[in-house]
Amino acid sequence: MLSVIARGAPRGLSGILFVIRNGLRWCDALAAYGPHKTIYNRFIRWSRLGVFNRIFAALAAGSDTSDRLMIDATHIKAHRTAASLLKKGALSRCIGRSRGGLTTKLHAGCDSSGRPVRLVLTKGQTSDYKGAAMLVDTLPSAKVMLADRGYDAVWFRKALAERGIAPCIPSKRNRKVAIPHDRSFYRQRHRIENMFARLKDWRRIHTRYNRCAHTFLSAITFAASFIFWLR
Repeated sequence: MLSVIARGAPRGLSGILFVIRNGLRWCDALAAYGPHKTIYNRFIRWSRLGVFNRIFAALAAGSDTSDRLMIDATHIKAHRTAASLLKKGALSRCIGRSRGGLTTKLHAGCDSSGRPVRLVLTKGQTSDYKGAAMLVDTLPSAKVMLADRGYDAVWFRKALAERGIAPCIPSKRNRKVAIPHDRSFYRQRHRIENMFARLKDWRRIHTRYNRCAHTFLSAITFAASFIFWLR
């Protein structure tokens, strides 16, 4: 994995970082980073090889999640360059219609410091339940799970209990019998909201320009690795 990057680093990685962080077109990359076509080709090639995702997974594996985890999701607007063409191929593009437009939904699991440890993309209209179902079996072990009332489901609480994780989730308002939770502990859930805000400071994360879901997820994992694990 490192040998694949070494052939294009460090200038290639710096060019990719510059474009993704500032939300630029690839042709707007500074000449100091080399030909913009080379930078783009390296990003696409490494994305297809899963290099950025594996780097993120390796870094996140060193997280201390023995105390608590957090889970949440956020919507990302899909730019017309990402959603204008008809879908081709068997893989989902993870673009759906919600919130008055075409969006992608990012589901994330974080550790107690608000650093992402799991990231999953779905279509914008996908419910939080389905995102949680995709994440719950892959989450590392912990004592407590913090989540908002959108995750208040019997199956999710049961899945956490089977893994020895105590849910700290407010009950939905339509529950006949409310399930108590630790309010002081729940206040720490703002850290995952801060995580989404920091990711969206990178303009190509705030707005999706990539047509393929795997390249957009690579951009997200690259940004997450740099912001939370390498700085």
